[in-house]
Amino acid sequence: MGATKADELIFSMPGSPAVIGVARALAGARLRKWDYSAILNDALLIVSELVTNAAEVTPGEKIVLQIGRDGQGIFFAVWDSSARMPEPRPVAELSLDDLNLSEESFDDNGGWGLALVQALSTSCGVTRDPNGGKWVWARCAMGRSEGT
Repeated sequence: MGATKADELIFSMPGSPAVIGVARALAGARLRKWDYSAILNDALLIVSELVTNAAEVTPGEKIVLQIGRDGQGIFFAVWDSSARMPEPRPVAELSLDDLNLSEESFDDNGGWGLALVQALSTSCGVTRDPNGGKWVWARCAMGRSEGT
């Protein structure tokens, strides 16, 4: 994702569902430090989805979370070693009738994370890393708590 700045957060972790909470906690602490609590809920959902996707495609392997800011806003990027590019589901209007809420199929209702990231971010995408793997990223407009 380019050169890093002193206040950027870069954190390596194993690809596991257990690290999603850690990623959210780190992101929340950084955004509060920067006084961006106005976008906190959206940002934490974006981080959760990006880390979840990386952990699912590279279980047990290293993933990297990067959070930074520049003149265009806050950015979140997650690196994983998989060459597989993310494929968002086509956006469709859903109702509860469309979901299978039975206990054995409850977890099969996922797959909408990238659509959420697209909806909550000002821009998002994927960039192949020349050293292998890819960075999936999202950007949010800055919304400081004071003066928004």
